[in-house]
Amino acid sequence: MYKHIAVALTAIWSTSVWATDYVTDVAKIINDNCVVCHRQGGIGPMSFESYEQVRPWAPLIQLKVLTREMPPYAYDHGIGIQDLQGDWRLSNEDIDTIDNWVQQGAQYGDTDIVVQPANLPDPEAWNFVADFGEPNLIIPSVPIDIPANGNDLWHKHLVPTGLTADRCIKAVQVKPRGDAKSVVHHANSNIVIDGGRQAMLTEYAMGKWGEIVPEGVCRTIPANSQVRWDIHMFPGGLGAMAPGSVIKDNVVEIGLWLYSEEESEQLKYKQDLSLYRLGDQDDIVIPPHGYYMTQGFHSFDHPVRLDSFQPHGHLRMNAASLEIFYPETGHTEQISQVSKWSATWHHSHLYEPDVAPLIPTGAVIILKQWYDNTANNPNNPDPDMWVMGGSRTGDEMTHAWLAITHLDDEGYEKLKEERNEKINIAVR
Repeated sequence: MYKHIAVALTAIWSTSVWATDYVTDVAKIINDNCVVCHRQGGIGPMSFESYEQVRPWAPLIQLKVLTREMPPYAYDHGIGIQDLQGDWRLSNEDIDTIDNWVQQGAQYGDTDIVVQPANLPDPEAWNFVADFGEPNLIIPSVPIDIPANGNDLWHKHLVPTGLTADRCIKAVQVKPRGDAKSVVHHANSNIVIDGGRQAMLTEYAMGKWGEIVPEGVCRTIPANSQVRWDIHMFPGGLGAMAPGSVIKDNVVEIGLWLYSEEESEQLKYKQDLSLYRLGDQDDIVIPPHGYYMTQGFHSFDHPVRLDSFQPHGHLRMNAASLEIFYPETGHTEQISQVSKWSATWHHSHLYEPDVAPLIPTGAVIILKQWYDNTANNPNNPDPDMWVMGGSRTGDEMTHAWLAITHLDDEGYEKLKEERNEKINIAVR
């Protein structure tokens, strides 16, 4: 195995090498991108808070960044839209820096220089405080005890929002408390009024950072509504932080950053987050040591803007893509490709507003997902098993979450004109 790794590294290594050391070049990259997880009590399996902690892992760090497995953000370079909000991927320059450093022996550098520790957020803090302050509204689930082991659990219940007027959402984050991060497989939340489901509020799956709603559009949370929680838990947990013990009073929280009542009334176009299926989940049958693919097609009777893309599957899913087919021209456009997908890191890929796909009436969104039930899939717990569609962690799912802004012809043409103007200004 190590021979193969060495061959792979040799093929990937850059041809140019420059003097690189930890204190001058590498520490900042590690502190800015790695230590948020790789720290005492973090979800990473080892700590990178000092040179002494980083140095023994230098060859593995080199391999993981060269193959773009770390930081854990499975979104392909060079395919489709690359301008994303909250993009965790390292730049090519940072990858080359780490590569050079390891090739040169992973030296510390000037011993008179003291590396300042990473400025780390509280792991229990809300992710968008720097952007919007503390959440305007926090909606907790009903507490539930999670056993140390056993079968998958689901917890479904209603919680009132307490809102007395319709509000528009700026951003939303779902945050399991404490050890719950490793046992909460997903936590879906629907808006309910008078006992009837109105819309999806948000979706959480393991590793998800949160969602920002683009400026000028409204994802509505109505007055006098309730949140219907649908929380899927995996006793014992997944990943390095799995407690393997009973979690008492497990709680999942939704943090909401809201526009004021007056601001909410001014926002014309609505955004929603919905589940888009890739075929019938009940049809999924993946043989032992085999592969599978699903695809789905969706269109609208009005123009839309596609704001975010989040594929979803379980332990055998390993890749996903999003395309748009334009019937008038016969052209298919590749929007996003996600290779090396992992169920332990779900990301809502938020397109920057200036590049988010504008989709005309009748154009078709094409979603594809691939599944690997072989021993080559590092997330596969047992390649000898038949895998069927279902809700358990050991089953498979096939859908994607898309945030869509619904436009009219006027709004669609206005956004196109604004983009063309920006392009013209940039070219001048």
